[in-house]
Amino acid sequence: MPKRALITGVAGQDGSYLAELLLDRGYEVYGIVGPVPGDLLDAAIEKGGERLHLLDGDLTDMESLLACVNTARPDEVYNLAAMSFVGASWEQALKTTDINAVGVLRLLEALRHEAPGARFMQAASGEVFGRAEGGRAQDESTPLHPRSPYGVSKAYAHFITLNYRESHGMFCSNAVLFNHESPRRGVNFVTRKITDGAARISLGLADELLMGNLDSRRDWGFAGDYVDAMWRILQHEEPDDFVVATGEAHSVRQFCEVAFARVGLDYREYVKCDERFLRPADVDVLLGDATKARERLGWEPKVSFCDLVEMMVDADLARLKATEAADA
Repeated sequence: MPKRALITGVAGQDGSYLAELLLDRGYEVYGIVGPVPGDLLDAAIEKGGERLHLLDGDLTDMESLLACVNTARPDEVYNLAAMSFVGASWEQALKTTDINAVGVLRLLEALRHEAPGARFMQAASGEVFGRAEGGRAQDESTPLHPRSPYGVSKAYAHFITLNYRESHGMFCSNAVLFNHESPRRGVNFVTRKITDGAARISLGLADELLMGNLDSRRDWGFAGDYVDAMWRILQHEEPDDFVVATGEAHSVRQFCEVAFARVGLDYREYVKCDERFLRPADVDVLLGDATKARERLGWEPKVSFCDLVEMMVDADLARLKATEAADA
């Protein structure tokens, strides 16, 4: 019998990549989606056929979660659903908390009652470290100090996952995911904003790109690599917490430099700073230490920073050119 996996947020960046990975490994995949799944699942739908089942559910609705768990009867559960845009979490703090924090509790309760033997992975975030002290890369022993409502909500989810592991003996693990991007990232995120902006400017569709803090530094990896780490975490013999990161930090400025160079432009001529895009409390540097994942899971990232940026720019160029051709 094939393994059965339940993925929340299956229609998002990570969920679509994970669905494809699990289908390649022979899983029966059940994915929870909202009212409008979008087109990121097209490849998974084509690949999975009858082995991909889309369910209507919501982390704010306990009854729908119970119904989804009952339908899927999962061996593995990957919680990827979230209000994931850090910048918006100050304006939508209550909604962010209800989904990212209390929503995880609802899902864990649904599993505790209906599928206590399922292996559960919570998509935690490097944002839980926030203003980390000590000037070194963050690993599993680094104290949490989140600096946004998003980070705080993810810290709660991290600890409630740990609590269900220790209190109820459930197989509950945290994947502490540092920033990971791809051509499937939403355009409201800074990375896609940059690559989309560079592509538009190179095609004459825009004149400038307005940005916030260019000096913030992040540990950016490829989402396709990170979903492989998620899968490995639930194949590990014991539940545990793992930082997933590249171990390299690059500034937003460097991201702009590589993106614009890909289209033959100097970012300094087009990127302008605008105070409207500054956050109330920013994190200067997030840098992860994934030594534990490398040693215990055999995982390591394959796509480099420059290759990731160029991949995203190329995808945005192709998309915009196709749109222009269709409109011609």
